[in-house]
Amino acid sequence: MSTQTALPIDRASLTELSKSRKEPEWMTNLRAQALELAESLELPKLEKTRIDRWSLNSYGKYKAAGELTGLDQLPEAAKQLLQGENQAQPENLLIQQNSAVTFHSVSEQLKQQGVIFTSLEEALQTHGDLVQKYFMSVVETKENLLTALHTALWSGGVFLYVPKNVQVEVPVQALFLTSDAEASFSPHVLIVAEQHSSVTYVDNFVSEGNLNQLVLNGVVEVVAKPGAKVTFASVHSLNDSVTDLTYRRAVVENDAGVEWIIGEMNYGNTMSDTTTILKGNGSTSDAKVISVGTNDQKLNVTTRAIHYGKSSDSQMITRAVMRDEATAIINGITKIEHGATKANGEQTEKVLMLSPKARGDANPILLIDEDDVTAGHAASVGQVNPEYVYYLMSRGISRQDAERLIIYGFLDPVVSEIPLELVQTQLRSLVERKLGQ
Repeated sequence: MSTQTALPIDRASLTELSKSRKEPEWMTNLRAQALELAESLELPKLEKTRIDRWSLNSYGKYKAAGELTGLDQLPEAAKQLLQGENQAQPENLLIQQNSAVTFHSVSEQLKQQGVIFTSLEEALQTHGDLVQKYFMSVVETKENLLTALHTALWSGGVFLYVPKNVQVEVPVQALFLTSDAEASFSPHVLIVAEQHSSVTYVDNFVSEGNLNQLVLNGVVEVVAKPGAKVTFASVHSLNDSVTDLTYRRAVVENDAGVEWIIGEMNYGNTMSDTTTILKGNGSTSDAKVISVGTNDQKLNVTTRAIHYGKSSDSQMITRAVMRDEATAIINGITKIEHGATKANGEQTEKVLMLSPKARGDANPILLIDEDDVTAGHAASVGQVNPEYVYYLMSRGISRQDAERLIIYGFLDPVVSEIPLELVQTQLRSLVERKLGQ
């Protein structure tokens, strides 16, 4: 185990905490086993990123929270992210503050359709068998120290279950807010879409105040059964006193599809791994990732597709903008396993650097164990072309506006393809704020 990461709790205290939260015995045992396993595991070894040098000791402690009676109690920055919701009577919205969910609303229509949209903690009480079947089934507890600690320490989170043949027409939304440096912040999002169902899920991660290098150790698991379609959109905009470590994984079965829309807009060090396991024949994955780095931020962003199914298709595109002394490692990995005939995997990674001290590294990786497939990749890293700036300035545009147009033009092939207007607007606003344009 890394000498820089001490276990934040002992087994006896963890077991007592789980029992005090009235969790089923299987979850209590799972937490305890994961904590014991963590003692023998190491931090993940990332491409060109020494995560063991990051500050990863502050996990906080679980703190129960009171119920939020109205959205007007939220910080202004958080309220702005909920535009598009009926703020007088919000529907299909879940809010977590620090360790626990404090607000939850579901429309009668979703209830009548049999859709379950609740906190994961509540789902343990009301739908324990479903949670037990799928919890940590896509992300393995034993993968590394971070996944083991997450299994042991997770709190809050979302459980979204869509029954067979149900089409959820309106996006469901979650907001995760951290504002207490002593409170743990490790939500777990679990989405299960049964056969021929469809759903769109959107969440935002925000922070407030100095959180003393608090660690967000988050996990997302998506299970798309045959013919199901899941759109998952997530924007992280945590301040520089939070270290963000997030794993997102999906298993996609026959003729099912998952679409990832990810905005890595944090101000602190960030590690994210978004992986799709294309298990079924005819399964599809489409990942769009935007990342912006400033100051001395360090980012390691991986997008991965693993093909097992025949005629499976994966598309991934990542655009990153770095300024100041920020560093970005952008990894795109397409793995086509033996037997995945007729599979197709395409990926593009591009990094734009806005200052001489900024650094970006785009790593396209193709791992092909089957002959009858198609795959391709493209990658580029470079600075703003001064000729473009001078051309725009010659047309009467100021240097600042010229650079802004170039940045927006660089990101637009991703942003403009996002099917959710709300997420498009949020990303454009966050890009403008972060780059000071």
